[in-house]
Parts: sequence; C-alpha cells; structure tokens
Amino acid sequence: MRLFALCLALSSVAADFADVNPNVFGPDDPRTKDLPKMMAADARRRMQEANLRESKAFAEVATKEQWTQYRDVRIRKLRESLGAWPDPPKDMRVEVTRKIDGDGFVINNILYESRPGLWVSANLYLPAKPPAKMPGILISHSHHTPKTHGELQDMGMTWARAGTAVLVPDHLGHGERRQHDFRTEKDYDKPFRVSRQDYYFRYNAGLQLTAAGESLMGWMVWDLMRGVDVLLKQPAIDRDRIILLGAVAGGGDPAGVTAALDPRIACVVPFNFGGWQPESRVLENPDRDFAWFGDGYWESTRGLRNGARDGFAHFVIVGSVAPRKVIYAHEFAWDGKTDPAWPRLQKVFDFYGAKDALRVAHGAGKVTGPGGPENTHCTHVGAVHRKMIYPALKDWFGMPIPEEYSKRLPADDLMCWTDEATKELKPKKLHQVLREVVRERGAAVDDRLERLTPDERTATLRRDWAALLGGVDRAAAPKATEGKSEEVPGGTLARVVLEPDPGVVVPLLLITPKDAKGKVPVVVMVAQGGKAGFLKERGEVVAAFLKAGVAVCLPDVRGTGETRPGDSADRTSSRTSVSQTNQILGRPVLGAQLRDLRTVLRWLQARAGVDGKRLAVWGDSFAPLNDRGVRFARPLDAESPGVAEPGAAVLAALAALYEDGVAQVSTRGGVFTGTDLWRSPYLYVPHDAAVPVPDYVWLNWRLVDRVYHTARVDAWNRSDASQLVKPPSPAEVAEWLAEQLRGK
Repeated sequence: MRLFALCLALSSVAADFADVNPNVFGPDDPRTKDLPKMMAADARRRMQEANLRESKAFAEVATKEQWTQYRDVRIRKLRESLGAWPDPPKDMRVEVTRKIDGDGFVINNILYESRPGLWVSANLYLPAKPPAKMPGILISHSHHTPKTHGELQDMGMTWARAGTAVLVPDHLGHGERRQHDFRTEKDYDKPFRVSRQDYYFRYNAGLQLTAAGESLMGWMVWDLMRGVDVLLKQPAIDRDRIILLGAVAGGGDPAGVTAALDPRIACVVPFNFGGWQPESRVLENPDRDFAWFGDGYWESTRGLRNGARDGFAHFVIVGSVAPRKVIYAHEFAWDGKTDPAWPRLQKVFDFYGAKDALRVAHGAGKVTGPGGPENTHCTHVGAVHRKMIYPALKDWFGMPIPEEYSKRLPADDLMCWTDEATKELKPKKLHQVLREVVRERGAAVDDRLERLTPDERTATLRRDWAALLGGVDRAAAPKATEGKSEEVPGGTLARVVLEPDPGVVVPLLLITPKDAKGKVPVVVMVAQGGKAGFLKERGEVVAAFLKAGVAVCLPDVRGTGETRPGDSADRTSSRTSVSQTNQILGRPVLGAQLRDLRTVLRWLQARAGVDGKRLAVWGDSFAPLNDRGVRFARPLDAESPGVAEPGAAVLAALAALYEDGVAQVSTRGGVFTGTDLWRSPYLYVPHDAAVPVPDYVWLNWRLVDRVYHTARVDAWNRSDASQLVKPPSPAEVAEWLAEQLRGK
C-alpha cells in the first residue's frame, strides 16, 4: 500500500516532468542543428587524423627493410583484428556429391569442412584430361550472387578447358550456405528483394560474429584458405601457381586479405580493393581525405575493424603481397594519374625490383551509368575484364590465353547438397556453430578468472575491456558550461554542457532535490532515448528520487538523446554507419560512451553539494517490447519488428567496473542470456550494442552485489519469459535504489 500511495501521489508530478524542456541547446542556438551530425563529424575528423598519420609514416618508408618493418606490424594487427582462428585441419574432409562431364572439362560438386560442422559448398572445374602440371584458380565471388552465376561458370569452364583447376565456393551466407529462409518470393507474404537477401544477411552474420569476438571477414578468409587446401589436394596441381581472383562488389575484399595472410597464393586479382573504388572521386588532399581504410558501411568487409587505428590501409594489405603477383583490378574506367593508391603500390613493388609483378585490369565508364560497353557493369568478372587478365597470367605462369567458352548450366545442376549428404554430414548453421564457440570461450573465461583474487579479477576485466573498447579513460579536464537554474516539480534544474573531446559535447540535466541540505546522493540515468526519454517515460522515477532526497543527473552521452545520429537503428541507418566507422577507428561507440559517462561521474564527484561516495547509475531502455507471437523470421528489407536497446545496460555495468565510487547500478532492457544472440539467424539489436557477450556475462556476475537487472529482454526484444515473477516496476526499483543510497 505504501508504494501504491507513493505512485499515486507522484502521478501528477510525473506528468509535469513530461512538460519540462529536455534540451540544453535552444532552437536558436547555431549548434543545435549540428548535434545529430556530431558523431559523424567526430569520426570524420579522427579518420582524417589517421589518414594523415599513416600517409606521413608511409612517405618516410624509403627502403625494402623499412617497408618490411612497416608492413609486418600492420599485417600482424590485421590478423589480430579478424578473430581467433582454429588450427588448420590436418586432413580436411572433402566430399564429392556429383560429377558433371562437359566439353573438355569436368565439374565436381563438392563439400569441404572448413570448421567442425561448418561446410563449404563449391564447384570444382577440372580439365577433362589434366596436364602433367596445372595451375589452380580460386574465385571469391561478389555479394551479388553465389557460385552458380553465369560469369563464374564461364570462367570455370573456360580455364578448365585450357588446363587449369578452378574452384568456386559459396561464401558464408550465400547460395547453399545462406543463413535465412527467403529463397523465392513464395517464402514471404509481402514483396521483398529475393536476390539481395544473401547480401543483406551479411549484416546479421557480421553482428553475430562481432558479438562472439570474431569477424565476417575473418571467417570468409578462413574459408578461402581452406579452398586453397582443396586445390592443393588435386593431382598434378602446381603449388607455385595458385591464383586467387576476387570479384567486384565484395569479392575482392576477402581475396586481398587472404593473399596478404596466405603465402601459398602466388597471384591475387582483388577487384575494387586496395585503392580506387567505383564511387571514388578526385580529391584536393587525398593524403587526408581518401578512403584509405574503407568506409563506415553496414557491410563490415568494406571497413575492417581497427584498420585506421592500427594502420592496415587497403593498399598496405594488397602491397604486402609483393613480390608475389598482383593484378590491380577495377570494374570501371581507371586512371593511374588520379588514383592516390597507385603510386604507393608502385613504390612497394619497386623495393623488390618487381615492377612487372604489378599489372592493371579495368573496364570503362562509371558505376552511375547504365550497363553496356560504355559502362562495364558486371556481376563478378566480365569478359572485358578477363581480356586484361589473360596476358598477365600468360607472362607470369605460362598459361595460354584461353578461348572463351560459355554453355551455362541450370543452377540446380551445380547444387552440392543432396539428401544423402545432408543426412550423413549434418551441416550446422552459423548461429549454431557460434553458440558452441561462445559457450566454450565463456567456460574458458570462467576458468581463467576463477583463479584470480577479486582485485586481480577487477584489474583483468578493466584491462581486457579497455583493449576491446579502444580506451575508456575519462576526460582529464572537460570544459563545463552551465546555464541559469530553474525550478521544476520537487527540485532545481541546471542545464550543463560538458566537452570531453574536441567537437564532442555531452548535454546534461542535473536536478537537485528542493530544500536539499548538505551533500546529496545522485543517480545518473542513461538510455538511447536520453534525457528526453527519461522525462517522458520515467517522470515518476525522477519524482521519486527527488522526494527521497536523491539528485538526478540525465546526461546524453554521445550518440544518445540530443546527439543521436537519427532515430533509426536499422541496417542502413546513419547510426549504423557511425558505429561501423568507429569500429574502423578502433574505438566502438560503447567505448566512447563509457568515456563520457565516466567523465560525467567524475564531474559530479567534484561538484559542491553532491556526495561523491553515494553515486548510482541507471541504464534503461524505452524500446517497446515485441509480442511473443510476432514473426521474427523476415527478409531484411521487410518491415522490421521493434529493435532492442540493451546498450545502456552494458554501459551502466561497465561504469561500475571502472568507477569504485559507483555504489549501485540498476539496468532495464539488457539482454538476459549469454548465448541468446545466437538463437537463430534473426536478431533485433543495434549495431553499436554488439559486444563480446562472454565477457559481458562475466562482468555482470562479478559485480552482482552492485548490479540489479530488471525487465531483461532477448535478442528479439521480447521480455524474459524465464522470470518466475513479474519484474518490479521502475517506481519500485527507484524506491529500492534510493534506500540503498541513503544507507537504509
């Protein structure tokens, strides 16, 4: 009854808080319109700094020895960024499920096991009469279509007829390895782009891999390396003539990275990777402004994690192949005079006296033009592009220029999985494999940390999370600007702006209880919806704290509230692009937000009237929950269910890890189980909330005495069905938290 009476008494006060202006910057302030662009502008500034730093460092490389040192550091960092690879299989399983005889060639439909339970479907084109020694070509297809596309068949048949083994595997998530259920328009009851779903679902796969401490690029590269194993298993294969061809539109990216990390590859043709892109333009200052590290797009292979931080620019990745052979390939027109990466690549090959080991292939026109002779669009590698590749392979490897051959087979003929193979091999989906990986790693983390003392455990977690988040130190002396105070129901409100980094602001509201005497405890409340969300959705909570003599601080850490880069968390949103760019820069959004939150906490501790030893952090979500009956298996261009917002819960727990002055933490809307993100291929969490879950679970467990989780959700943004009792209301949690802060 006491709580009911309290809630009833505060209901009118809560309504009043909904009328309080949540903004710190007024409508006439010139900075207001720039707030949603703040994170993008900050990322662009830091990217320019990284570009200039690496441009200067490369310009100082003057000898082969200096290049070797420069290269080795960066390629090692590239390898580390991709995730943890298992040991290569000693005797990889390769199963042939069908053999097709052609005109001068044979096609074997094969399956090879790249990881336990994870099989790669591939077409292996072989000469009908293999020569005594033959080269091998591995083709990394584009994101447009899988292995069965006509251009890929043309290349397989043409080169096989000329005496070459050609392997065309399905990339993870494509073709027979797709992770979704939408193969035809009959698979969903509303219109959607059937042919683009494999490509779109790279987003979900990338999120799940990131949350497991892995990367989509890393798993694609591993599969290609195992494809090299398949080629080397073929009788009469020439180990010194293994060629990797990376198609336009996402095939060249993993090809370039694979060649950098696998010395068995004698030649790589990484289309649209390493420098000039179809979307590139001539720049006044390319050292500063060129996309040396890719861009912040939702498809993570275009911008590699930590690339800008650790200096592995795309030209460095491709250049590291030297003195092995490289065909620097472009889908459209190309001019070496305007491509800033070209002289850098030439410089690298000159160190080895290997100018001829670097050739060029390109098409005509531009990406914005219609397809045709004037604009050489292709799906993988077009005939016009192949004509420029043939002479280089002839000169380098003695491969005769082949006669083009094109008698394409129906896609069904090239399918590798049969009912018998499925029954025998029992293939697993990505989420099933990752679920096992996460469980194993979680157990390893448990074992490692169990051996430590509590102080050692805290120090280890702090160190590990700082490395993961790219540094989380608070700003040493942030500039603080405070406006006039004003009266609000139950307290006094101050509008404050903190500046933890150049060009970055944290607008906040500090509401102190009316007639407060001495130093008061304070609760800091963070959410994606920011202070506006708290005033609207949690007015009764704010009122309850003030009535209990507890001050309330509502900061918009970067990317939330007033500074959020748009309202959408969808795959193609500005928020996703900002998050991906920060991954390239080596400091995920969560790390920057933790820096902001720690800065706010220290600012409060130094403020008169605040008890710095009685601080609490409240991490919340205002995302409406999805009903448990909602259909979650949907195409990624269909209308989406509501997205969860678990980031603030993680942020609040991390604040307790790093700040000893945080006495209590309360979270709402956090993800409730460590393996929930890998329940299925479908998940509804924002890009910036994907963090390695095993460590997150450990973080919560070790801080259980200070962290109180309520209203948890799953990766489909549904309430935690495992809870035996109804979760406490926000008002009930506020009452409990206020009592903790008052020492009762």
